[in-house]
Amino acid sequence: MDYYVYILQSESTGRYYIGHTDDLERRVLQHNDPEYHGSKTTKRFHGPWTVVYSETYKTRSEAVVREKQIKVWKSRKMIAQLVESRQSRD
Repeated sequence: MDYYVYILQSESTGRYYIGHTDDLERRVLQHNDPEYHGSKTTKRFHGPWTVVYSETYKTRSEAVVREKQIKVWKSRKMIAQLVESRQSRD
């Protein structure tokens, strides 16, 4: 099973959200579902939320480490650069 570190961006506010999951499609649907109460951050800040970046890992522990690395930056500019670097390679 693969695990994903992902960055969502709010289409209405531009705000970023960083997380990890074993099912990226399901998780994005949850973030955008007003009835789902497991994503408090994306409910507090308006969406809709779209995936702007993702990385794949073989283990959950690797994904958690990477998620924490990105979250520690606490810099919108650094996160935006990461997103842009992936988009320029696609």
